Amino acid sequence: MDETFLDMLDRNADHAAAFDDRFDELQHGQQPDAVTVCCSDSRVLQDHIWGNDEPGHLFSCGNIGNRVVQRTDAGPRVSGDVLYPLAHTDTDLAVVLGHTGCGAVTATYDHLTDGVSEPAGIEHCIDLLAPGLEPGVETLPDGLENDEAVNRLVEYNVDRQVEFLLDSDDVDGSVQVVGAVYDFQDVYDGRRGEVHVINVDGETDPECLRDRHPAIDSRVDRLWTY
Repeated sequence: MDETFLDMLDRNADHAAAFDDRFDELQHGQQPDAVTVCCSDSRVLQDHIWGNDEPGHLFSCGNIGNRVVQRTDAGPRVSGDVLYPLAHTDTDLAVVLGHTGCGAVTATYDHLTDGVSEPAGIEHCIDLLAPGLEPGVETLPDGLENDEAVNRLVEYNVDRQVEFLLDSDDVDGSVQVVGAVYDFQDVYDGRRGEVHVINVDGETDPECLRDRHPAIDSRVDRLWTY
């Protein structure tokens, strides 16, 4: 047996000991306060980012590129894992969280500029991101280093995912949709590991966001206005 998995089981034993009585009210249902859509990058600790260790509080979704879109026979639709808590558990907050240096955004950028060859499953994910990112790639200023371009497109991608949720008939208009970026590369001003809010319900102008939401004033930031 792989030693890594044995270590994982040991850690789970500690978890089970600590959580023994914490599912008493949740064994037969859930009403999470928020659904979060994060990138499935190993550096993005989806619940730990928010200091969350409470079962039932967050409905955490993860995929490469923090996408809310899936393909269906009816065309692009909000992904079922994101939509489920919004449609069935009275959850009224959706948070789309990108991160600096995103590999999925990098791969999509490379695909749109130079072309890439990836296994079919990864190509499928890139193909879901590419239509939203292509206008952003065309809008990038000339002369940017690759990492600068990627981090601007990280914001652009978050905005497109927020926009898709807001435009979907499947998402109730009462749901607040927040877009943010998790920074562990010292790209934004602030500490490593901080979340920077770039979009609330489609508003992306930092000054407007600060005026409308003074409680998050210190966390509002943006690299790129396009």
